[in-house]
Amino acid sequence: MQHLTIITTGGTIDKVYFDAKSDYQVGAPQIGEILEQLGVSFEFDVVPVLRKDSLDLTDADRASIRAVVEQQPHRHILITHGTDSMVDTARALANLPGKTIVLTGALNPARFQGSDAVFNIGCAVGAVQSLGDGVWIAMNGRIWDPAHVRKNRPANRFEESA
Repeated sequence: MQHLTIITTGGTIDKVYFDAKSDYQVGAPQIGEILEQLGVSFEFDVVPVLRKDSLDLTDADRASIRAVVEQQPHRHILITHGTDSMVDTARALANLPGKTIVLTGALNPARFQGSDAVFNIGCAVGAVQSLGDGVWIAMNGRIWDPAHVRKNRPANRFEESA
């Protein structure tokens, strides 16, 4: 992998806490700063597409994400995404020839101590370099086929689906 294109869509990974509102809002993409701090040895660019909680994503939003992915000149695509509808977006990206696409996110905001964001990003970076063409999800230390995974909301983790 010589170049990684990172597409950001919002989600918990980019959420910030506002004390005055006692609420979370999706902030600026965090992944570029994270990768720079880690001193990665590959080129990357960050393409912000949306800043939404994934529960608010629509089919039109997914079509926009797909269109942006199709326009990218590079093969390796990492997408940061909210976890609640990540599987739906991954399935909407199926059958894009010549692309290895890995979606990842976080169950806790990247800015928070103990967040799983850096770990998930690391897994996703490794996955996007190792896997063949197709769409994958990197969460909870595993690489998932979107056709056979679901988010278990009560347990707050991804698991194999029937």
